Amino acid sequence: MFLPQDNEKPIYLQLASAIKDDILSGIFKEDEQIISTTELSIALRINPATANKAINLLVDQGLLYKKRGLGMFVTPGASDKIFSLRKELFKDDFVLPLLKEARKISLSTEQIIEIIMKEGCIDESD
Repeated sequence: MFLPQDNEKPIYLQLASAIKDDILSGIFKEDEQIISTTELSIALRINPATANKAINLLVDQGLLYKKRGLGMFVTPGASDKIFSLRKELFKDDFVLPLLKEARKISLSTEQIIEIIMKEGCIDESD
């Protein structure tokens, strides 16, 4: 695991996002133990309190749970929950602004689709 160098976001939020990415990609599977906060802080060379803050955020979001004496585990359904949240954020952060700009410059739906397909982002068989 590595953290992107994003100086605008606090490190604990970057770490929480990286763990979410690892859950989505299957590196951390549901009901599987994740790396400890001590291991995270050593591997990433960050303060253990920062690692703990990221983990606690994910617990608060219902993505991780604690097994007393064993550590932190991925909550069943966490991957689906992350996917749904990211899908909604994608719409709000990218699609809606794209459509707003497209309206400003009078692009049709067909023109938008043509641009997207030209960039290779959508497989025509989907």
